[in-house]
Parts: sequence; C-alpha cells; structure tokens
Amino acid sequence: MAETCFLLARHGFDPAKALALIERSVVQVNMHLGDQVSAVRAMFERYDNVPASLADACLIRMTELLEPCKVLTLDSDFQIYRRHGRKVIPTISPR
Repeated sequence: MAETCFLLARHGFDPAKALALIERSVVQVNMHLGDQVSAVRAMFERYDNVPASLADACLIRMTELLEPCKVLTLDSDFQIYRRHGRKVIPTISPR
C-alpha cells in the first residue's frame, strides 16, 4: 500500500483513494511481514536478476497465501514473477 500511495501521489492522484479500497474491502492486505520474512527474503534471492522490490516480493508472497487472488498492477515484472514456483500470478493491468 505504501508504494501504491507513493505512485499515485507522484502522478498527481489522491493516494487516499487507494486506502478507500481497503476500507470498502475491495482490496485486502492480510500479511504481516514479520510472519513471512523468510519467504519474502527468498523472493529477493529468486528474483535478484529482475530485481524485485520489497513491495513486489510481498505481493508475490500474498498471492501464495490468498486464494483466489489478483494483483492490480502497472508493473510489467509481474509477467515474469511466479507463485508457488511456476504458477502465473493473476493480474489486472492495462497492458
């Protein structure tokens, strides 16, 4: 959410709109990094050639924990990332 709010503000949009999606339960953030730190760190190692950001690694991990899932993204790296080893991450993207 932090990166989403940052990018929205940087491009002249209201970052509060992203938080409103959480308030309306359209978007869920159900992961505590402290509980998933080993798995998230493994994402850094797996995608060191991309490289994955902390936000990306957390999103990849969340797709492994939550079913069904879709990632709303403008980041083309989500065409490269995989969950559970080789499964494509379902995305919603303008591309």
